[in-house]
Amino acid sequence: MHLDHSHPHAPAEAGADARRPDGRRRALRIGLGGPVGSGKTATVAALCRELRDEFALAVVTNDIYTREDAEFLLREAVLPPERIAAVETGACPHTAIRDDISANLEAVEDLEDAVGPLDLVLVESGGDNLTATFSKGLVDAQVFVIDVAGGDDIPRKGGPGVTTADLLVVNKTDLAPHVGSDLARMAADAKAQRAELPVVFQSLRADSGVRDVAAWVRDRLAAWTA
Repeated sequence: MHLDHSHPHAPAEAGADARRPDGRRRALRIGLGGPVGSGKTATVAALCRELRDEFALAVVTNDIYTREDAEFLLREAVLPPERIAAVETGACPHTAIRDDISANLEAVEDLEDAVGPLDLVLVESGGDNLTATFSKGLVDAQVFVIDVAGGDDIPRKGGPGVTTADLLVVNKTDLAPHVGSDLARMAADAKAQRAELPVVFQSLRADSGVRDVAAWVRDRLAAWTA
């Protein structure tokens, strides 16, 4: 179940220089944020499996004091180890993706230097709240992941993550009957908050899995490289 997101996408707005010092176009950077436990890392893993044979990609994860998300991706072997980097923020997750992005920028640039040229870098935020957003100096597009177990009132509550992200993902739809979440209500509330911005409802346990999010990423990559 997902809202229509077939309208044409404008080219991704870049907050930083879109080209490397040698003149080559740098990788498209897509940030994934959302509350703790919403399924950000699982979505990143699924995207890697879906896209790794089509594009050259890498991942930067953020945790406050650990490398847990990066270690999960390494255990799952979603990409070669040299394509996964971890940032330990040491502070609130939004600090490293919005306020002081230097550690993440360095990690992204180091990956491009080490294993590039790359088409795509996924930057996963640590678990945060509904105000989490990425600096446009760090990423070119933002995905915000929520899940139905967090309550079907989350889209109605809004917040910058829900209302302004380039893509809103409502994850774990398979749990809706078990936690009393009304998917139709969530879809209506998301539409009211986001107008024409796209929304995807997904269950990574379903056959469709991450397909709709992967299609959105392909659209962004096509616009980026056009």
